[in-house]
Amino acid sequence: MNPRTKQLTVLAMLTAIGAVLITLVHFPLFPSAAFLQYDPADVPILIGAFAYGPVAGVIITVLASFIQAFFLGGDGVYGFLMHVIATSALVLVSATIYRFKHTRAGAVVGLCCGTLTMGLVMMAANHFITPIFMGAPTEVVDAMLLPVILPFNLLKAGINSCITFVVYKAVSRHIVHGEPRNDVSKPEAENI
Repeated sequence: MNPRTKQLTVLAMLTAIGAVLITLVHFPLFPSAAFLQYDPADVPILIGAFAYGPVAGVIITVLASFIQAFFLGGDGVYGFLMHVIATSALVLVSATIYRFKHTRAGAVVGLCCGTLTMGLVMMAANHFITPIFMGAPTEVVDAMLLPVILPFNLLKAGINSCITFVVYKAVSRHIVHGEPRNDVSKPEAENI
C-alpha cells in the first residue's frame, strides 16, 4: 500500500475510534460537576499525533469532535469548540516534545507537559467561552476554575496520557508501522 494512502487510512481509523469513544464512553469524575464528563477519546488522538506529528493529531481532534458534536448527539458548537481547544492543547505540546525527543523519556515529558498545558488552557477557555455559551455569570464559572475545572482537566488528560503511554508501542508497531502479528495457529516454536 502506498505510504500516503496507509497514513490517511490510519488517521481515518483513529478519527472514527475517537468519535466512537467520545460518544459511548463518558462519565463524570466529580459528582458535584456532573456536566464535566471523562472520555478516553484523546488516546487514539495522541497515538495518531505521536505517530504522524502534532498537526495530524489536531486534524484527528477536529474531525472526531465535529463528528461527535454534530452527528452523534454531542453538545453542538460549544462541545465541539471546548473539545478542540482542550485536546489540541494536549496533543500539540505532547507530540511536539515527543517529535524532538523520540524516546520513552521524551514521551513522558511530553505527556506531562501536555497535561499541564491542557489544564491551564481550559481554565482560560472556560473563563472566556463558558459564560457566552452557557449563560452562566463569569463569577460563577471563575469560582469553579481552581476547585473543579483545573483538577478535572488534569485528571482527564493524565488518565488518557497514562493509557497512551502504556499502549502506544504495541498499537503503533502493528497499526502504524504494519508489523505482522504472530500467527496463533502456528506452533510456538515457529513464532520465535
